[in-house]
Amino acid sequence: MDEEFENERFDTLKIKASVADRFRRFCRTMSKSQSMTMLSMIEYFEWNGLSPLDKKEQGLMGELIKNRKRTEAVIAIMKDIEKHQTKPTIAMIQALFTEVEPIKKPRLIEKTPEEFKAQFENKKTDL
Repeated sequence: MDEEFENERFDTLKIKASVADRFRRFCRTMSKSQSMTMLSMIEYFEWNGLSPLDKKEQGLMGELIKNRKRTEAVIAIMKDIEKHQTKPTIAMIQALFTEVEPIKKPRLIEKTPEEFKAQFENKKTDL
């Protein structure tokens, strides 16, 4: 017995015997009482906005198309975020943490007058 509905009285519904047998088999597969299975079915239909009288192909296909469009929109948003936010941020962080070797300029060393004269004379002879 269902704990939530312990104090409620039972009521009967008139359904065909073949439908009742099929429903009882379905209840056994759900591992619930008949009342709880029926309640779960009703809540499912109400929650999803479905009607058993609607044509299943149109209702389910419409839902699939809506879900696909929503999924594609989410994917597009994620790609946009990755392109405009994540990649530039990663590039900036990598630039901060990579070591750049400083450009080595030759040191300025003071030359003696003899070295300067020798260098100057070598340039004259090269010309």
